[in-house]
Amino acid sequence: MRSTSSSLKIDENLVSINKEVKDYREVLKYSKEVLNFIAKEDLSKDDVEWISTETVNNFRDYVNPGFLEYRKSVTSNGEFAAVEWKDSGLNSFVDVNGKEYIDCLGGYGIYNVGHRNPKVLKAVTDQLKHQALHSQELLDPLRAALAKLLAEITPGDLKYSFLCNSGTEAVEGAIKLAKLHQQKKGKFHFIAATGAFHGKSLGALSATSKGLFRKPFMPLVSGFKHVLYGDIDMLRKTVEASKMVGEDIAAILLEPIQGEGGVIIPPKNYLAQVRELCDEFDIIMIVDEVQTGMGRTGKMFNVDYYDVKPDIMCLAKALGGGIMPVGAVIATEEVFQDFFPNPFIHTTTFGGNPLSCAAAIATINTLIEDKIPERAARVGDYFIGNIKKVISKYPSLVKEVRGMGLMIGLEFTDNNIGYAASKELFNKGVLVAGTLINAQTIRIEPPLTIEEKQCDIVCIALDDALKSIKDAR
Repeated sequence: MRSTSSSLKIDENLVSINKEVKDYREVLKYSKEVLNFIAKEDLSKDDVEWISTETVNNFRDYVNPGFLEYRKSVTSNGEFAAVEWKDSGLNSFVDVNGKEYIDCLGGYGIYNVGHRNPKVLKAVTDQLKHQALHSQELLDPLRAALAKLLAEITPGDLKYSFLCNSGTEAVEGAIKLAKLHQQKKGKFHFIAATGAFHGKSLGALSATSKGLFRKPFMPLVSGFKHVLYGDIDMLRKTVEASKMVGEDIAAILLEPIQGEGGVIIPPKNYLAQVRELCDEFDIIMIVDEVQTGMGRTGKMFNVDYYDVKPDIMCLAKALGGGIMPVGAVIATEEVFQDFFPNPFIHTTTFGGNPLSCAAAIATINTLIEDKIPERAARVGDYFIGNIKKVISKYPSLVKEVRGMGLMIGLEFTDNNIGYAASKELFNKGVLVAGTLINAQTIRIEPPLTIEEKQCDIVCIALDDALKSIKDAR
């Protein structure tokens, strides 16, 4: 009897466990449907309808319904959206309905060598044939090769690299590296600038300036102070005052051009003066070139214009060639050597993986071989000059256009006009977007491979958009 009772108990437990087993049949069916449309070269009318409906519903139910209100590509009732499908040449893409857009947003600055650049794509697919990720235990050759290339192309004595996946991670790494190096000197405080955007993880967000992003997550990482961007006198006074009260500055973190802040270019001598201030007070100079780097402004890095040599540089976005996510923190040996005793003090599972490194290596090769930075300077001058001609006709709508290379900001007289202009441009097949810190400014940040004739098309569309807005007022 005892044996039978025990057997019954076990059977009841098994029944209970089996009841909790999830039924994955619908998951299997749905995942196959998605894989099928990924594999398709062309879409039927039914495919388009299915993908569009699923995308809107899934954003509403599983991603974030707020995106359906924010995106200019979504209809006012939220029932239909333009859904991305594939790239169309280096500078354009098409939606599921086949409508082509000239990309003047560039994935917020990732497509410096164009969409699906053949050389970058080949490097990634070649690497994929024999290894996608690395074991984490053996030495991986592509990480070593990329680190060497970064040391060769970056300014000054920048030498050692920590590879990661994004700009935010690069900034986090830079903050930790600066803390580690300066804490033994009793320096724990950082200075960033108003208008800055460095990311939204807690450390990077502490340096980012916009209160809308910061307030919900207070208190942030302690020790961050903000000064007016471009004001060297205020920066010096803040450094001096901090020292007087025992809050010595460990590092100053700046973008050489504020991207999300509205494409804000500082006074010509500003970065060189910051470098002098850092040398005077033994402060680490961290330059965030996540958006300005890799040829965007007409030189490989924006600090190259001013012969400024930072102690730490942050890179990401375009480093992966618009195909793979990759970021990097590059520092001088003097600063980076604090990571030497324990190389596991700051790590990442996917940072420096073979696919991302292959993409970055091919990107560097392409930038140099195809003279992409020089091209950005030339085409940027042409583009900005033609935009100025257009906006001169609409002084009540547009305040100014500014930029370097193909990092261009178009500032309107108010937020609503900026949004209306970007919406009109979208309808005309040109993708632009606002900046996260300065809502009055839209960015024009196309692939650096954009053709002059495409710039002309954008300017015609801008003229038409502004005329429509003016006539409707």
